[in-house]
Amino acid sequence: MKADTEIKILGMEILSQHLGIVETERFIALIQREKFDYTKWRQDLFPEMSGEQISKQAMKLRDHNQE
Repeated sequence: MKADTEIKILGMEILSQHLGIVETERFIALIQREKFDYTKWRQDLFPEMSGEQISKQAMKLRDHNQE
């Protein structure tokens, strides 16, 4: 299991790679600004996928990026 700090660093790296630094900052500001229900957000973001399926996809992506 990763430490909290490790997860934060990895999350920032992933967001920055895919959104760029400015959009990453905006994303964080949006999350902090509004009342945020992660479960609802995840269901709306990937309505056709279960939490387990999302986790498996994330692990595949991680493994692919480590190669």
